[in-house]
Amino acid sequence: MQISSLLETSHLKLDVKAEKRVDAIEEVAHQLKGNELILDYKKFWDELMEREKIEPTVLGHEIALPHARTDALKDMVLAAGRSTGGVHFENCNQTVKLIFVIGTPKRMVTEYLAVVGGLARLLKNEETRNSLMAAESKESFLELLRSAESKL
Repeated sequence: MQISSLLETSHLKLDVKAEKRVDAIEEVAHQLKGNELILDYKKFWDELMEREKIEPTVLGHEIALPHARTDALKDMVLAAGRSTGGVHFENCNQTVKLIFVIGTPKRMVTEYLAVVGGLARLLKNEETRNSLMAAESKESFLELLRSAESKL
């Protein structure tokens, strides 16, 4: 499954204002509100937060992948956010600048693992992270992601 095929410009927030974890995740996840693939946004949000309480979703390198496997979705959804100032993830005492919110129906285990693994591989590359942080528009952010993904 192509990561870039899940992400649309309307699912991007390149100027996350929140400075705290839950507020920032909400700001990014909100980009998915009204998406036809989400059957119940409140349930999706609640399960996203429940998962976030269990274990920190920070990967290091100023990246977090908050996610939920839930029956509140018809298909997989992805939103991304960028904070130039950084967001404090107090549950692991780290600062995050790139947040990718992932929602997956429970039945899509293989696809879920592929997306999480693909994002981790893409974002461990410092050049890719720096390019995404420097992208001047949603379109260029998406194009940079596609380009990096094609090199995997």
